[in-house]
Amino acid sequence: MTEILVQAVVEEQDPPMGRVVEHPAWPVLKDAVEEIRPWQAKDGSIDFGAEGAPAKGVAELAVDRVVSAIEQLAPLLPHDAAYHHALVKDLRRWAEGGFQVPDFLDSLLAFQPAAHREDGLQHLVVFPMYTQNGNPDRNLEAVVLRMVWPDWLAELERTRYDNPLFCGITFEDFTSGYDTNSAVLFPETIAVREAPERFSWGGIFCDREAARFRRVTAAAVDILGLDLPGDIRDMVADQDRCQQAFVLWDMVHDRTHSHGDLPFDPFMIKQRQPFWMYGLEELRCDLTAFKEAVKLEADGFPQGRDVQYAVLFDRMFRFPVTGERVRNYDGLGGQLLFAYLHKHDVVRWTDNKLSIDWDRAPQVTNQLCAEIEKLYRDGIDRPKLVHWFAGYELVSRYLAPHPGSRWAKGPDALDLTQPPRKLVDEVLPDEFPLSMFYEALSKKLKDVIASTKGITADSAERVAA
Repeated sequence: MTEILVQAVVEEQDPPMGRVVEHPAWPVLKDAVEEIRPWQAKDGSIDFGAEGAPAKGVAELAVDRVVSAIEQLAPLLPHDAAYHHALVKDLRRWAEGGFQVPDFLDSLLAFQPAAHREDGLQHLVVFPMYTQNGNPDRNLEAVVLRMVWPDWLAELERTRYDNPLFCGITFEDFTSGYDTNSAVLFPETIAVREAPERFSWGGIFCDREAARFRRVTAAAVDILGLDLPGDIRDMVADQDRCQQAFVLWDMVHDRTHSHGDLPFDPFMIKQRQPFWMYGLEELRCDLTAFKEAVKLEADGFPQGRDVQYAVLFDRMFRFPVTGERVRNYDGLGGQLLFAYLHKHDVVRWTDNKLSIDWDRAPQVTNQLCAEIEKLYRDGIDRPKLVHWFAGYELVSRYLAPHPGSRWAKGPDALDLTQPPRKLVDEVLPDEFPLSMFYEALSKKLKDVIASTKGITADSAERVAA
């Protein structure tokens, strides 16, 4: 019924009138949200007895401004009519209920961006939420975004990489929670009274990923003295081309979490497991995207070749030296890829210069993918703890464990009478420390990586200019 209502609104209203961020109501909405955010506790509620809290009437007036601005902006976005209607009701209910822990389940269920995947389509999104790799608290956020859904990507999704929930998106503007390292918009981050049975969309900001990739890769190439072929150099200099690569990479990566010969719940959302298992899962998905990119290049898709560069460089240059070292599973995956290529003589660090055998890189990278796929396939017939040790053995074949690790000493060093989840406590926070190569690279890249906080395509181009 909701879909029929939305379609009727789309047909009855005038065509959209332009960019949301150019409408005078957008800065009003943004300022009102920014006023509310510091009043909120970690769970999104407002404690009016806390130091620095506003009077309840002041908070109500701020929500009124948010609601008024949404109502002024909604006609620009008729495809989101049902969502904005539910959003206004959720905001008013939050205020009328005394600003307790927010519940925006109704508006979350009404927001269906994957049902309207049209290239360039705008959305105005307002939710109390945390931003993954950004703000851990459920603050109110507002973000204007556009869908990235070119014809070639839509055709690949329809014919080869079915992923009906995936949304490639770009930033138009955002509030403070996205002035961070967050590059995703996921429904599970939103404050609701109960989780839906299933989520119906997931968005990844390919413009931020591309801009971050370009800045870090350019710096790493310069620091390491890597001689790039002309087509790779052209790609790194081209924001739009990198965005096209990342939206394809993201779409294939996302679907891979539920494809292949997998033990149950391979993404391990509901399980407590050693962080190298998370690292192997993320790397498996990235290397599957790489493997598919090799096939796409052979089939005449130029984006296929670009995805290969993006996976190699982002994984080897940015991931290992980004973030804290505590259970850094993405960093671990990047270290593993570099070590595997280095030990198979695809990557060489000689005379303080890095070189890559571009001809052999696809074959050897796919080799690592095959090793991880075999680990997963064999894991179907293994007990959980045996599978964890097999994963550890694969990683430690190429990366040296911490010398104080009990896991590195094998099963005899652990109390196997404990349930597997208890043995996770024996994993060191940095079970596989950085190599000397990465320790040095980390120091040289730390300021560049810090500079990518809150980066967008526009800000990247301004710096380049």
